[in-house]
Amino acid sequence: MNRVIMLLMALGLLVIPSTVACAGTTSTGATSTGPTSTGPTSAATTITVLQLNICHGGMAGCYRGDAVMGKADEVIRSSKPQVLSVNEACEGDVERLRPAMGPARALFVAARNLDGTPTMCTGTDQQYGNIIMVTDGFAGTTEETGTYDAQNRSLNGHLELRSWACLTAAELSACTTHLSSDSAPIALAQCQDLMSRASAYPGPAIVLGDFNLKDQGSPGMRDCDPAGFSRRGDGSVQHLYASNDLSFAQTTSIDMTGTTDHPGLLASLTSTPR
Repeated sequence: MNRVIMLLMALGLLVIPSTVACAGTTSTGATSTGPTSTGPTSAATTITVLQLNICHGGMAGCYRGDAVMGKADEVIRSSKPQVLSVNEACEGDVERLRPAMGPARALFVAARNLDGTPTMCTGTDQQYGNIIMVTDGFAGTTEETGTYDAQNRSLNGHLELRSWACLTAAELSACTTHLSSDSAPIALAQCQDLMSRASAYPGPAIVLGDFNLKDQGSPGMRDCDPAGFSRRGDGSVQHLYASNDLSFAQTTSIDMTGTTDHPGLLASLTSTPR
């Protein structure tokens, strides 16, 4: 028998069983080049967000007609945002901007007249208000909209009840708003209302809009800043809040070449999976 074993070993035909896995392979036999994990990777995700006030309602002095739609299309295509907020828009602007945005979930909320009926864009049958759009890779399916309890109902004001809209999901929650331009205290109350709501959303949260509040002033934007969020602005009344599980990488002001009275506000954020 020993001669047979020795002959098989010499010919290389005897297999010695082993219970020790070879280095560099997993238990399934797949080649491994480093540590393995069943959890999410630690690579950061980049999220680009864009805030626009396009003054497209037709009732304000900043109205420049459809020129702003061409400029907005251009800015969206060049910046490629995953989150887009548009204030002072007409309801039909959603579909006009969608080709530039690409596959995305969109939510429109109308501003309201003092009697509660939707505000309309001048000379059209389209409602006037705000748009939030989130690309399909980040968008959830939950939609929330509303008007604020705090409003300027004075007849010498803009006669407009201000609104907000949010698309919420565990992956990313995003909100847009356009706050009162008639009263800083009312704008602050509206801001605090929305940020309280956003603070309760799951996952990373982003809030964009025309807040009609500046950093300086009493009250000012700083009076709205909640715990758990960072903020960037355009140096005037447009601002962007991001929850602390997001980090600002870069913020840029975009010249809208006179098609509206507000610049675009573009920001890059990074998010590390939990």
